[in-house]
Amino acid sequence: MLLHGVGGGRSIWSDAVSGTAGALAGAGFTAVSVDLPGYGESPLPGGLTMVSMTGAVADTIRRLDAGPVVLLGHSMGGMIAQELAAAEPTLLRALVLACTTSAFGKPGGDWQQSFLRDRLAPLDAGLGMPALAAKLVAGMVAPDADPVAVSRAAAVMARVPEATYRAALAAIAGFDRRAALAALRVPVLCLAGEHDRTAPPDVMQRMAQRIDGAEFASVAGAGHIANVERPRAFNEAVIEFLKRRFGGNDEET
Repeated sequence: MLLHGVGGGRSIWSDAVSGTAGALAGAGFTAVSVDLPGYGESPLPGGLTMVSMTGAVADTIRRLDAGPVVLLGHSMGGMIAQELAAAEPTLLRALVLACTTSAFGKPGGDWQQSFLRDRLAPLDAGLGMPALAAKLVAGMVAPDADPVAVSRAAAVMARVPEATYRAALAAIAGFDRRAALAALRVPVLCLAGEHDRTAPPDVMQRMAQRIDGAEFASVAGAGHIANVERPRAFNEAVIEFLKRRFGGNDEET
């Protein structure tokens, strides 16, 4: 099950953007991408929180009767994956935590509030999501990112409703699951982007070191949106991890 980030939606995993869902299917795995609450065709609830987003993912797993699943979460999606691992571990078979972190900033709240002000300033100035997306995506990718990939990522972010974007940022501001890392008992891959400044590789490597048996890998030449910037390398890293842990053949896994 594929979980997107704050500036995403399930279309981020499509053949037109990253191709992750199709690559997984081609490798013999069943892949399901979801729109988190407020994104795409999913309505925005009255109060968007980490609890409500995590609950929506858990409900989706149950409705599909999928049994324990592998959660691949990018950025905010990786945070939600960690929340679900803590709240309902029996629903999980493994985790791929991509370009994410185990805590949003440092304790105390000052950094978080500054981050929120900076991220929301363009919207407060009335620029709208398309202008915000163009500015933010350009600052999150690697220095030599393919302009086509940058454009695709920005187009996905531009479609996020402003109310959803604001609510999602507020929801993740208090995220902190550092203390829960040592309790994870499923296979975990921490997958970073070489040039990611939002979830730097050294931070993700330390995160992996706190999880018993976790693997760490870095996507060369990628920034924070590694799945779109370097889709082939990103998808191969995910598939290689799944095959090492669970095998893989022509049958759906």
